[in-house]
Amino acid sequence: QVQLVESGGGLVQAGGSLRLSCVASGTIFSINRMGWYRQAPGNEREVVALIISGDTTIYADSVKGRFTISGDNAKNTVHLQMNSLKPEDTAVYYCNLDAKTVRNTGPTFRYWGQGTQVTVSS
Repeated sequence: QVQLVESGGGLVQAGGSLRLSCVASGTIFSINRMGWYRQAPGNEREVVALIISGDTTIYADSVKGRFTISGDNAKNTVHLQMNSLKPEDTAVYYCNLDAKTVRNTGPTFRYWGQGTQVTVSS
């Protein structure tokens, strides 16, 4: 049973910073990608930042230059450093993991954390 535990959300003023962390536990043979999505009220869930195959990073255009994703596949962890936060960054942030959890040559499954609230006040 793979579980993702997120931490680091909260309330911050515009221009401030927060750091989100996510740790995956359980049997994980290999990680295809790990990262963060977010969902604001009334909106669909959208990608924020991902690490693919351990070394390729992608970012949503709206966060480029402000957010930095980092991670360690050996420790099954991913972090999101969020700087220069804006009110439009307010959302529930979800940790995402795509990994092989049955056997190393088996299928890839997608997992989600429970979500952590980030609120940026103006």
